[in-house]
Amino acid sequence: MNMLLQSPWAPRLADIEANAAERLVLALADDIIEGRLTGGDRLPAHRDLAWKLGIGLGTVTKAYAALERRGLTRSIKGRGTFVAIRHAHKDRQIDLSSNAPPATLNARLLARTLTGIARKIDADHLNLYAPPAGHLEHRRVLARWLETLGLIVDPSHLVLTSGARQALSLAFDLACGPQGLLLTERITYPGAIALARRKGYRMQGVRIDAEGMVPEALAEALDRAASGGRKAVYLTPTLHNPTTATMGGERRQAIAEICRRAGAWIIEDGVYAPAEPALPPLTALAPEIAFHVNGLSKSLGPGLQIGVLALPAGFNEAAQDALQDMPLAPSPLSCAVVEEWLATGVIPSIQRDLRHEARRRASLAVSLLGTAELVSDPDAYNAWLPMPREAANRFVSAAAATGIKLTPPDSMMVDREDRASGIRLCLGGASFEDLTEALTLLAQWLIEMPRQSPK
Repeated sequence: MNMLLQSPWAPRLADIEANAAERLVLALADDIIEGRLTGGDRLPAHRDLAWKLGIGLGTVTKAYAALERRGLTRSIKGRGTFVAIRHAHKDRQIDLSSNAPPATLNARLLARTLTGIARKIDADHLNLYAPPAGHLEHRRVLARWLETLGLIVDPSHLVLTSGARQALSLAFDLACGPQGLLLTERITYPGAIALARRKGYRMQGVRIDAEGMVPEALAEALDRAASGGRKAVYLTPTLHNPTTATMGGERRQAIAEICRRAGAWIIEDGVYAPAEPALPPLTALAPEIAFHVNGLSKSLGPGLQIGVLALPAGFNEAAQDALQDMPLAPSPLSCAVVEEWLATGVIPSIQRDLRHEARRRASLAVSLLGTAELVSDPDAYNAWLPMPREAANRFVSAAAATGIKLTPPDSMMVDREDRASGIRLCLGGASFEDLTEALTLLAQWLIEMPRQSPK
């Protein structure tokens, strides 16, 4: 019987910079999730493990308690601590890393939409290749949609792509050029950082506050930038990803004027602009120097892969040339869906449903996490939890060990040496039940973490 109670685990501490209890928790959590320990396996006795690892008995007790609170282990009085069966599976994962909107579209709406499209769609849009910038009819449709966001654009100055990231890629190419400098918020959308790094652009982070990019910091950065070569400023003025900050009207005016004086192009990411349609887009304030990037996936549904790029005057030919070798036009069926929804007035009702569900999830995050540090906006699809970079990386690793996927902090930071970072909690993609379970676990871990503020 004693042989059956022996632990199969080879004691070790995780190779990270942390205290002994955290290193023990991560080592055990990793081995449980990876299947090196399975449901029902016994963990070493407290005193034996403390002796073998050369750590204090209290350290082992603290680590075992943390594992049990996370649902990875269970203790049985008089017998010991065992791996919990429910969490001992590698394929269990709750994804809080993708900033998708909640699912609100239903089969009845889609069926009604497809019936309407069938009577009106132009067969040539499927029989023929689209022009590089997209069919003019579709550009007119998207220009009408942009008007609802306060942006009046001539359809001939629009380029349609198969997603907002493709529109952003084209904007980077046109505004920066091969030797350009890209200035952006020091913490920003990870897709933009990955794209800029892949293209080899020089990047520089600019200080941010509760309202987004700080105008004075941008002015200083542009003054210090070497003359020669293009300069572009990429920013998200509404519901900044990941911090959820929204610029007020005065801040937007100041940013536009600074870029105008410095001869810098603006690349405005407006994918979350529908949440605040009363605020003017930067592109409306400085149309001669601004590229406006938008898309339908965040404001209507991820399946509508339509990107929109509004160009400043004089860039049509360059955009056409860039698209000759790799056209990016969206699906004509997706464009027909948007046209139908604009004609029938469906879009406002979809956005109301999205806003209701986003607010329900933001309220859940606030109620479960409830920390003074949590930054959220009721219309955002994510919340932001500032913390030092080292702590954020440990937090993400610990979450992964129990099947909760979070965005790696370094992927959102322009300067990898910047110490002030945080955790982006994407609230929209998971089911409400999975989101509740994941946030409950994360809340328990936050209680255990030492309170540190980013410098």
